[in-house]
Amino acid sequence: MTVDHVDGEAMGSLVVTNIGELVTNDATLGEGMLGVLRDAAIVAENGRVAWVGPAARAPAADAALDAAGRAALPGFVDSHTHLVFAGDRGGEFATRMSGAPYTGGGIRTTVAATRAASDDELRETVGRLRREALRQGTTTIEIKSGYGLTVPHEVRSLRIAAEVSAETTFLGAHVVPPEYADRPDEYVSLVCGEMVTAAAPYARWVDVFCERGAFDEDQSRAVLSAGIAAGLMPRVHANQLGPGPGVRLAVEVQAASADHCTYLADADVDALAGSATVATLLPGAEFSTRSPYPNARRLLDAGVTVALATDCNPGSSYTTSMSFCLALAVRDMRMTPEEAVWAATAGGARALRRTDVGHLAVGSRADVVLLDAPSYLHLAYRPGVPLIHEVIQDGVLT
Repeated sequence: MTVDHVDGEAMGSLVVTNIGELVTNDATLGEGMLGVLRDAAIVAENGRVAWVGPAARAPAADAALDAAGRAALPGFVDSHTHLVFAGDRGGEFATRMSGAPYTGGGIRTTVAATRAASDDELRETVGRLRREALRQGTTTIEIKSGYGLTVPHEVRSLRIAAEVSAETTFLGAHVVPPEYADRPDEYVSLVCGEMVTAAAPYARWVDVFCERGAFDEDQSRAVLSAGIAAGLMPRVHANQLGPGPGVRLAVEVQAASADHCTYLADADVDALAGSATVATLLPGAEFSTRSPYPNARRLLDAGVTVALATDCNPGSSYTTSMSFCLALAVRDMRMTPEEAVWAATAGGARALRRTDVGHLAVGSRADVVLLDAPSYLHLAYRPGVPLIHEVIQDGVLT
């Protein structure tokens, strides 16, 4: 399995200097929860951060980049996407904007198109969306399967995803495919047996859509247990369309994240607060489906670790822009700009159980985003504006 890859020419060590405001996400390095340093510099060498500190004391390097007073922050960590698909569901979006509710049923439309697509067609879509996300500052991205729903189709989806990211997730339990509509338990048995065995070599994670109309609690627990037995780590689509057992199940199996978390009871919030499971919020989905937004303020005030991700998919959140989702989180989910930036970087890293990304300190991966702005505040203050000036991934300008 390959790690996140970008085109670029290695340049030895690189110093980025004259940074007006540097978000490190390390409170030992700077101010507040974001560890902000003013008039800063950062040195990358061999793909890692080698030095962080005041620009006036920056050591020499093989190459230099003058930030000209711009703000810099860690690359975004998008911990929830569905990039392996074919087809278009723009018509479905238009229908929803006319008042039709979102039910998740359109997933089957994408399944049919994805099964009919060639490997090269799927590879082109994944590559295009990965490049699009990178241009917008996303340096680490998770990619799920889930639009194949047969053994060979799920395996090829994961194989193609693994060409561009180390963070691949087996989501054979996305929905019950049409051919098993009257035999859902048989499909669950397939997922828990032959499918997970074949998929595991290409995946790091196992996921399940624990939701009304998808998989119930017992079915979801069986899928997660089978994935864990195959060496995969669990995460859960939970409580998106209504109240349910998804969040509590995620905590029970010690999942890295419970994703969506739109409809939460007090017991769900308490369970998350007492666990290491991250609540990953996906405001792009609520924007695209005209659904209620999760109450991030409630989660944060309870002490829950919160991440933000795009949920990029062709049906309910066709965006690769973490900046857009960050702005939605501030405007409609009651997060402060500081909390939203942390959730889109360090929070995403927590959701992927990564300690090398989402922050900028000596030893971390040298993933740096320079903004055409003096402060990270502009990510929410100027929504929809292309503020990403430069992206450095693994110490290389992309």
